[in-house]
Amino acid sequence: MELYGYPLKAKFNQPRPPPPKVLPATSTMAGNCYKSRMPYHPESFSMPWMPNSYYKAAALNPTLSPLTESFPGLPPTKMVPFISERPNGAFSRHTLDDWHRSNMTNYKESETTRHNAERLRADLNRAIKDVYQQGKRSQGESTQNLGERVNDIEYWKSELCIELDAMIRETNSLADMQKRLERALADTEGPFQVAHKCLLNREKRMGIDLVSDDVEKQLIEEIKIIRSCRERLQQCLDTVNAQLMCNKEARQELEKDLADKQLGHHIDSKCYQMKNTSRGLHFFKGVERIDATVSVPETWARFTDNNIFRSQSARAASAKLRASTESLLMGTADEMWRQFSKVNDAFTSRITEIANAKSKIQTHLAKTRQEIFQIETKIQVIQKTIRDKEAQLKVAQTRLDERTRRPNVELCRDAAQLRLVQEVNEINETLRNLHQCLRASEDMLQMLVRSKGVLEHDLVVKNNSLFIDQERCMGMRKSYPSTVQILGYV
Repeated sequence: MELYGYPLKAKFNQPRPPPPKVLPATSTMAGNCYKSRMPYHPESFSMPWMPNSYYKAAALNPTLSPLTESFPGLPPTKMVPFISERPNGAFSRHTLDDWHRSNMTNYKESETTRHNAERLRADLNRAIKDVYQQGKRSQGESTQNLGERVNDIEYWKSELCIELDAMIRETNSLADMQKRLERALADTEGPFQVAHKCLLNREKRMGIDLVSDDVEKQLIEEIKIIRSCRERLQQCLDTVNAQLMCNKEARQELEKDLADKQLGHHIDSKCYQMKNTSRGLHFFKGVERIDATVSVPETWARFTDNNIFRSQSARAASAKLRASTESLLMGTADEMWRQFSKVNDAFTSRITEIANAKSKIQTHLAKTRQEIFQIETKIQVIQKTIRDKEAQLKVAQTRLDERTRRPNVELCRDAAQLRLVQEVNEINETLRNLHQCLRASEDMLQMLVRSKGVLEHDLVVKNNSLFIDQERCMGMRKSYPSTVQILGYV
């Protein structure tokens, strides 16, 4: 074992060699040169490349030459001893003043650290007390606000219940009036039923064909003209039906608002009664950042007030309508006949439009199917190309993996190695491009399939609309009652 700080024997027994052209051998390096080196790992093959000269220099075996050869003329008895001739046989590193200064520095650092720790503890005590007081105050304010909210909900609940009871009574009264009017109109339902059945049949149209076209407008106009030719009870019946719808909508709004108020009252009451010791408390991280509110107290109160006002207006209109059931209007047969001709002309024009649209859809559908076939063929070609490239990639990667098992200096970064790495990168880039092309082709195929489905669905819709307008409606309108039957003279 050699003492730290003393020279090695090799420095006295062997002359300094000339600077080598290659790296020095590991056995001749100074001690502090290898302390900072990283330890050996099996992953050393992935480290940057080292020249061949390093391994050549490392393979040398240095030997010590005799002292007489290094220093000719020096007798063997004059060799320099390895151990120092000092009395104590040791080498001092620091002085006593250094030792005292180090101790004083440690003392001062310890005092400073303790002082900072005391200040930190005092700050923490004050912070904890402030947090506790602030939390208690905030929770109290939140509880008070929840209590006020519960009272507001209870007030509006009572108002909604009162108005809902009044609306139910008025709706029931109007429904009784509707039944009375329907019995009075039994003898004038023939022409009206023809137009009404046409509208109902056209409601069976599907998809985009369920439009408000000229036929529908003319049918509605025909119904209006027929109603204008009927007695005042018919007009009252139509008005009663519309008013019933308004009453039902107002009632539904009231019921929905009342149900929301009841659920909100239950939730707010539950929140109002919650304490720190309540059961079912959990952490919901990030819930304070979620703003699911849709109103403010002003708009919340205005919403319920508008619902109540709407219900009151509907009740007033309903009461006025029940008082005006005596009004009747008469129409002429010529006006009804002219409207009948207009509806038939509108049906003929609409049937021609639907037939033309059906023909165009069939043409586009055939082209779309052909394009789908071509895209599917192209996808198969791309998939086969990807499989071929993957086989090439397997070969290149297998070659690279096998070459990692070359021993020692045979692990050479030669042209074959570089070309294999380049080949793998090129194949990977090609595969990425092919996969992008494949995804684009599949997306386009999906779009074409979706377009094909839309066209097929639209074709079914057009066939359905054509059947309804041409067979059902026009077949039913071939016979029309005479004016005497319309007016109920027979």
